[in-house]
Amino acid sequence: MPRALSEAEVARYRNDGYAFPVRVLPETEAGGLRARLEAVERAQGGALKPEQRNKAHLLFKWLDDLIRDPRVLDPIEDLIGPDILCWNTVFWIKDAHTKSHVSWHQDIRYWGLEGGDVVSAWIALSPATAESGCMRVLPGSHSRETMAHDDRYGADNMLTRGQEIAEDIDEAATVLMPLGPGEMSLHDVRTAHASTANRSGDRRIGVSMHFMPPAVRQGIGDWDSAALVRGRDPFGHFHPTPVPAADFDPAVVAFHARAADATREIVYHGAERNTARF
Repeated sequence: MPRALSEAEVARYRNDGYAFPVRVLPETEAGGLRARLEAVERAQGGALKPEQRNKAHLLFKWLDDLIRDPRVLDPIEDLIGPDILCWNTVFWIKDAHTKSHVSWHQDIRYWGLEGGDVVSAWIALSPATAESGCMRVLPGSHSRETMAHDDRYGADNMLTRGQEIAEDIDEAATVLMPLGPGEMSLHDVRTAHASTANRSGDRRIGVSMHFMPPAVRQGIGDWDSAALVRGRDPFGHFHPTPVPAADFDPAVVAFHARAADATREIVYHGAERNTARF
């Protein structure tokens, strides 16, 4: 029996490649995390720097705590088992009334992860609605061959290289995944997904966390890192990430720079140019 998800949610994930919404935090707690994030932005005089968005759990102590929180991990265990690594965390922030969007893509095409199932968990810290540009998925796309992608480097595309599935997507077949603050969506690393611009009067703030069993390995880079957040890692394919003692822990910041650089090299592998968007 599943620990946190219902049998219907597990079946939907297996069949369609996604499940939502999963309540992991009370709305007030999610609002508190948003406040902490925005306090850092105010202190540094603006939005997060591109390099602060990626491997963000190495910079923000509260985010490292969150990737280890049973409320997050119990649903993940229902999908991939009791031994869990967190490969990456990324902030996805669309300011109000901006054109920032995410084109249709499959993460598996760019992450280099091989040998096991990878789950992307997306937690909303502010309302993620159709108006604010919540995620959309193409059901069943995880069960077919990886689709061809083009690198288009669109100025308003939040993806590293503006990658986009080369074939037409049947929009009528897609599903919106709106979330309230503190709710989580789950999707398979092979599931095609996208999101539109934020037409609302509030920021759309979310953080993605990418979980995998220890059997997964990195097929592109010579060096990569991950956090063991539950169970055991008998394989050792990834360098263990340190646990920050506080936000911007000086002892961890240097490791973050190396880890973020490695991820950047992986996602830009084979690209015509590196636009360094994180």
